Amino acid sequence: MAKVNKKSLDYRKDFESEHRLAGGYGPHAAKQDAEALLRRAVMANLLWEDLFYEDGQSVVDNIRALIPQVPPDRVAAIAIEARTQQKLRHVPLLIAREMARLPEHKGLVGDLLPQIITRADQLTEFVALYWQEKKEPLSAQVKDGLAAAFRQFSEYNLAKYNRDEQVKLRDVLMLCHPKPKDKEQEALWKRLLDKQLAVPDTWEVALSAGKDKKAIWERLITEEKLGALAFVRNLRNMEEIKVDPTIISKGFAGINPGWLLPLNFLAAAKAAPRWERELEAMMLRGLAEGIKLPGYSILIVDVSGSMGERLSAKGDFTRLSAAAAITMLAAEACERIAVYVTAGNDGSRRHKTEFLPPRRGFALSDAIVESSGRMGGGGIFTRQCLEYVKAQEREQPDRIMVFSDSQDCDAPGSQVPAPFGKRNYIIDISSHAHGVNYKGIWTAEITGWSEKFIDFIAALEGVSDSNFNNNT
Repeated sequence: MAKVNKKSLDYRKDFESEHRLAGGYGPHAAKQDAEALLRRAVMANLLWEDLFYEDGQSVVDNIRALIPQVPPDRVAAIAIEARTQQKLRHVPLLIAREMARLPEHKGLVGDLLPQIITRADQLTEFVALYWQEKKEPLSAQVKDGLAAAFRQFSEYNLAKYNRDEQVKLRDVLMLCHPKPKDKEQEALWKRLLDKQLAVPDTWEVALSAGKDKKAIWERLITEEKLGALAFVRNLRNMEEIKVDPTIISKGFAGINPGWLLPLNFLAAAKAAPRWERELEAMMLRGLAEGIKLPGYSILIVDVSGSMGERLSAKGDFTRLSAAAAITMLAAEACERIAVYVTAGNDGSRRHKTEFLPPRRGFALSDAIVESSGRMGGGGIFTRQCLEYVKAQEREQPDRIMVFSDSQDCDAPGSQVPAPFGKRNYIIDISSHAHGVNYKGIWTAEITGWSEKFIDFIAALEGVSDSNFNNNT
């Protein structure tokens, strides 16, 4: 179930008010339109968990206040992108819930829900969210959307998430009254209502029922019954109970890394360093299937003090970890690269920027994270950094990508940054309400940390795999 934070908090409702920026500075934290603000709040979001610049509940309230200001079709598109591309689970459900309240937006909810509910437990999560403030009848559009979503799931899917929670799958079935597509589905839903679903052969069920955990893991791997996330998250558990290493090695070959984020691989490598080589190979295999960006790219990574904050109150990874992970991803997507890290001294208001060898995979990520200790610990001074990088370079890059939480510390009144690439991008890994936004100077500001930012850049530049191949 979604862990809905019911704590009452004071929060800003005026999105054009001053927002806390790194070091107390931020002369270029520009006002943005409602759609841009909504995208920022959604795409790098760990819903209901505390973030550095905004607590988790304030992020929720930001999203709620912005949705009525954005055209309904754009709100729905952001929700779909958040689920299918950014791979976020809870925030798309929140968007759908808020749309259901609004006269102009609620008409799209019936079509939206089956597109963002891709796991059976999201059916119950959505209803729990719908009833968060008070228990009330589901709207007609919500019933239609839940019914359409229900028809997508097999007995295995339903049984896997048929949990004894406050809202149960059978409750949702009785609330939305879906029409079965055939007799087989009608019988399936009767088994759900009668609590007679077949027990699914999942790793959770198998481990809870069996005594020989080593044999169970080896069977599940051999029969390819482990998903990618379950496999990488349990590598250390497998090691501890001495699962046959040759079987684990074979398991890597059958795993599809498509739904894994770069941070998933880094987390697995941290937990089970013995398998770092195989994890890196699997990650690079997945990245090799993506579109490629031709020409010369300069990657600049913010390693300032604010980047050391955790992505959420409950997790171990920092914003710097996320930036390093997606820089690692970008390095694989680009034909030729140069990598710089940057931070500075808040007292002297001076940047410190350094070139890094353009390594691959985990080595590049490690080099970025390790650099933060020697770069001053202050904020990012974007204008100064870009001036320095330009002086080091001998050719105009096809693109510049700055990976940052967009908290610019150049002193008030200073000139705005002058990026010198043919195209220039800020990849913002934060979800706070304001960030660096130099209209007409940067090609685009992209929020989030999935691999889809590469697809966005490729589409913007008109790049296809054939374009890349013709340049190599």
